[in-house]
Amino acid sequence: MKKHTEKQTGGLKEIYLAGGCFWGLEKYLSLINGVKLTEAGYANGRTMKPTYEEVCHENTGHAEPVRLLYDPQVLSLPFLLQLFFQAIDPLTENRQGGDTGVQYRTGIYYSDPADKPLIEAALLELQDKYEDPIAIESGNLENYWPAEEYHQKYLNKNPDGYCHIGHQDFARAASAVDYSMKYKRPPEAVLKAKLTPLQYAVTQNRVTEPPFANAFFAQSAAGIYVDVTTGAPLFVSSDKFNAGCGWPSFSRPILPEIIKEYEDQSFGMERVEVRSTHGDAHLGHVFEDGPVASGGRRYCINSAALRFVPQDEMAAQGYGHLLYLFE
Repeated sequence: MKKHTEKQTGGLKEIYLAGGCFWGLEKYLSLINGVKLTEAGYANGRTMKPTYEEVCHENTGHAEPVRLLYDPQVLSLPFLLQLFFQAIDPLTENRQGGDTGVQYRTGIYYSDPADKPLIEAALLELQDKYEDPIAIESGNLENYWPAEEYHQKYLNKNPDGYCHIGHQDFARAASAVDYSMKYKRPPEAVLKAKLTPLQYAVTQNRVTEPPFANAFFAQSAAGIYVDVTTGAPLFVSSDKFNAGCGWPSFSRPILPEIIKEYEDQSFGMERVEVRSTHGDAHLGHVFEDGPVASGGRRYCINSAALRFVPQDEMAAQGYGHLLYLFE
């Protein structure tokens, strides 16, 4: 079996993911931004060059993975694995959807040893979310053969064909953006040049701007609010409400993982600071006195930490994947 090096793949990275029938998984993974090639195949079995019939009926021990080539400048392996986990049931052994058998097991197989610690860390993080043990094997790619041509891009050829992955999952994959790759914190010199003195003081030195005398506390226009330092989308206007505090208040972020929370005991108070995950910019604080119907939280955010993107400008500014928030 020929191993593919990064040089042979034009600087792209390679990984093999198995999760039930490869028809649906191949389609799902092909939709992710940064994935450049997908191929259905057979891996880590006991026979050479197996056929589909042999894999299904002759106990060859092969899994049905999808081989991926992806651009590491656009898509990180940890983010790719997060999306993979969302498309499978991580607790079932040798089964996904209505498909049962060893070939339908879930697995992550690498050809680059440098991927091993990233995979192990992702699996540990996933296991922390469950009490029962997850059933995802991982390891070195021992062997691999492409599946027959009629299996390749099967759902493109047969749009109404069988698939254990739902349409909502496909939509999520197509709209997914790896914030860690797209929205990186600029160097200090760039931050100082692009930010106003108030924006720099708020985001970098945890200064609080004056209440009421700020840009967005009373704004009600439709759109999204992004991190002024990186451009990462943080909040949507439909989650904004008037808390009477003089600062923009939101009931929740667009995605939980784009904001981090920290204990803040400054000024003799017990508060929870919120910072942007990828820019590490100070945003404000979160309190437990928000609208109960929306979860009971109030994200009290400095206007100086935000940039507003109107709904009708989102596509032009690269946020078209978030227009679903207004449907």
